[in-house]
Parts: sequence; structure tokens; C-alpha cells
Amino acid sequence: METSDAIAVDRASKRFGTFVALNQVDLHLPAGGVLLLAGPNGAGKSTLLRLLAGIGRPTSGQVRVAGADPNGDPEARSAIGLLSHQTLLYDDLTAHENLLFFARLYNLEKREERVGEALAEAGLAEWRDHRVRNFSRGMKQRLALARATLHQPSILLFDEPFTGLDQVATDALSRHLRRFKEQGRTCILVTHRLDTAADLIDHLAILRRGRIRHQAPWVNGSREELSALYTAHLEEQS
Repeated sequence: METSDAIAVDRASKRFGTFVALNQVDLHLPAGGVLLLAGPNGAGKSTLLRLLAGIGRPTSGQVRVAGADPNGDPEARSAIGLLSHQTLLYDDLTAHENLLFFARLYNLEKREERVGEALAEAGLAEWRDHRVRNFSRGMKQRLALARATLHQPSILLFDEPFTGLDQVATDALSRHLRRFKEQGRTCILVTHRLDTAADLIDHLAILRRGRIRHQAPWVNGSREELSALYTAHLEEQS
């Protein structure tokens, strides 16, 4: 089934035994859209991102990324980059060795050239031969972002990427997100940092107890308006 949406989730549910993590979720995001997926802890946000990334399958319903099943289509998987508060980096390897390892996994051509470009884009070129165990949290997150975008994916999934970052590192990551938006990449951002997200997004979805409670475009709204809307929808369902 072809779709004009970069991401299309239709009546998707995910159960773990008797626990229902997602309950008939519908979510559609056009190519180039930047969506904030908001909700309290345990709402099912990370579970939904894992389904979109092809790390697990829905119990029922359908998930399509770049028009295909991310579990069954290698091209759909290659279109996805995933960044979370878990960096997925190897502490005993250098920055260069980490990216080169993932370049091999992605089967990239001109690996050394691409790794060099990624390190420069992350502002880590002078740290290329330093072991990751000695990096600050902000430096690790910048390297993790380079890892997630090394293969230049068109769809980016961010799961609480601001966790543990100070203001300087948060601002740096926000600049990268703005650049991705300007490049026309499709992004889903999961974060509790509504103040940071308000200026980055153009779509909003609120997830609670495994269901989408609100989904709409977000156009030029203020941080205060976003916070008030989020709070109102949670209180409605209490």
C-alpha cells in the first residue's frame, strides 16, 4: 500500500502479555513534518517509536515508514535514524572507531570520508581519536547524533534526546534539529521539554495510556500555549 505520508500508523496496538502499551493508535505525518509526541511516563511513547524503528512489531494494526513495513523492508529501515538518551556507543572505542563500526553496519561507501564529515558536523573532529568513556554527556550525545544520521536517513526518531544535557548541550542539539527541519527531513520528537520543543515542531500528538488523545498541526504557538494545551488534555482524561 502506497501512501503520501512518511509515517502512517493505522489502528496499531501493542500488548506485552495482558498489558496494553498501545491501543489502536492512528498517527499520520507527512514528509518533512516535525512532530512532538508528548505524554506522561508510561503513555507508550517509546513503544511507538520502537515500532516505527522496526524494533518489534505491532500486535495488531499496521505501521508504515517511507511507504513500507520497517520490519520487512530493508529500504524502509535504511530511511530511519534513531536517537535516544541511550547513546548506543562503545565506551572503549574512539569516536572515529565508533562511527566507522556503524558505517560498516550501514554498508556505506567511502566510509572514511563519511565518518570524517560526520565528526566535523558534530564538532568532534579534534576528538576523533579519544575514547568515548572520557567524553562529557553532551559530547556523547553529539556523537550519538552523528551515529544516528551517518547514513543520512530521511526519517529521524528522537526519544528523550535532551535527558541529562546542560543548557549549552541542549542548545546545540536544538540547532541540529532546526537544521534537519530546514533540510526537509521528517522527525518525531519525544520529550518532556515542552519549552524546547515548541519552537522546533509543526505537528503535535498527545499520547496517554496507549491512546492518541490529541493530534493537530502546530503553527507558531508559544511555549506557554503548548504547555497549557498539554495540561488541559491530560486533565480532561483524569
